[in-house]
Amino acid sequence: MDAIWNAVSGPLMYGFAFFSVLMIVVFFHELGHFLVARWCGVKVSAFSIGFGPEIGGFYDRHGTRWKLSWIPLGGYVKFMDDENAASVASPDALSKMSPEERAGAFHAKPLWQRAAVVAAGPIANFILAIVIFTFWFWSQGVYTTEARVDDVLPDSPAARAGIKPGDVVTAIEGQPITVFEQIQRNVSTNVGKTLTFEINRGGQKLEIPVTPQVQEQVDEAGDKVRMVLIGVRRIPGQEGMTRYQPGFFEAIGIAGDRTWFVVTSTLGYFGDVVGGRQGADQLGGPIRIADVAGRVASQGWEYIIQLAAFLSVSVGLINLFPIPLLDGGHLMFYAIEAVRGRPLNERHQEIGFRIGMAVVLSLMIFATFNDLHILKRWLGGAV
Repeated sequence: MDAIWNAVSGPLMYGFAFFSVLMIVVFFHELGHFLVARWCGVKVSAFSIGFGPEIGGFYDRHGTRWKLSWIPLGGYVKFMDDENAASVASPDALSKMSPEERAGAFHAKPLWQRAAVVAAGPIANFILAIVIFTFWFWSQGVYTTEARVDDVLPDSPAARAGIKPGDVVTAIEGQPITVFEQIQRNVSTNVGKTLTFEINRGGQKLEIPVTPQVQEQVDEAGDKVRMVLIGVRRIPGQEGMTRYQPGFFEAIGIAGDRTWFVVTSTLGYFGDVVGGRQGADQLGGPIRIADVAGRVASQGWEYIIQLAAFLSVSVGLINLFPIPLLDGGHLMFYAIEAVRGRPLNERHQEIGFRIGMAVVLSLMIFATFNDLHILKRWLGGAV
């Protein structure tokens, strides 16, 4: 019996952690759309967590069906004049509406209101992340580590440049460095670019050029991951770590900075992929998210909430990409409408949504292919 439980408890924890994180992020994303739509007088016919057949739900006093659906990989808010869950307009439905009904139709609203409703989803994700980070830093404090090098990995960019254990990094590219985490931030977003490190070595001031490189590492689960590194590290337990307790409003600022770092590092990675400086093998899908969620859950559920914050930023950012079908694609169409003075015709919009669907499905298939090694590890029982 114990052997059976051990075989299923790991996958169950991973699955439960994954769905918990995903539902938090999806709910707040759709809630952003929903609240601004209601504020603009739009009639909302459905609020769904998940896609496909309905598991269960209820109607609120405004006639909106709140429901949970079988495919828990997203969600949607459907307006009364939408043709489908992607919020594509239904011209036939609009043409048959009375003036009173058109007053609640999303696609009959002014351009600025439609844009506000669409942008509200990603904005809600960013707000959720800032709120979570704020209460985390406010309650747990901020741990910082002195920007001192305890160890230099052999044959690493730092070793070849001449950085030595005991060196203290005081600036990178002229920007002051006070904690070790700032070194990591600068390195992670500058692969292949030579950075000038200002070093304090026993009172001697040095300037050392270092070029961050992508290196293969093995994570806690034994999976190979590619990271941008220079090959320096702090050793846990060494002196130089301090805990700082920020006030509430200061915690908001730190949370905003953390959220912005997730945005810039994500955009930096995509830019490096497009520029050929990094491979796309680090792109992951639901399997990788579930794997990370399960491992994080084993450390405590408070860390799951932190993961929800990171994932919320990513979901908000990706939804702003100008790909038809995503929120950013809708905003792109609205920008074209603002410039032209009229929307694109139905045929062009339909072509755009078909292209967007193909792009999104291709990315999902590619990400799943990247995650097959994780699935293989699960099936092998090494969870």
